[in-house]
Amino acid sequence: MAFAQPATFNEAWSDERVFAYLNHLPPEGVSADFHVLYTAYKHMRPFDFERLLVQFKADGRDVNATDNQGRTLAQVIAAHPSQNVEFLDLLARFA
Repeated sequence: MAFAQPATFNEAWSDERVFAYLNHLPPEGVSADFHVLYTAYKHMRPFDFERLLVQFKADGRDVNATDNQGRTLAQVIAAHPSQNVEFLDLLARFA
């Protein structure tokens, strides 16, 4: 039986940990930029997501990249009203 790792909250994320998301490879046929944004959104707090977006834009990547259904991350988040508005605000600032 495997041991479960205990959940940790509000831990500090190093730059190395945040920026490692920039190198996440997408599944075949998925936009690399959308995949990075979506994966980071699912795992990061808004503060860390903002740090990622700064480097993402500096690297010339597309904040408005789309998924296979033609939706941007902002559109995906907006379709789920329970999600945090902070992420939508950040994406709008970096668009």
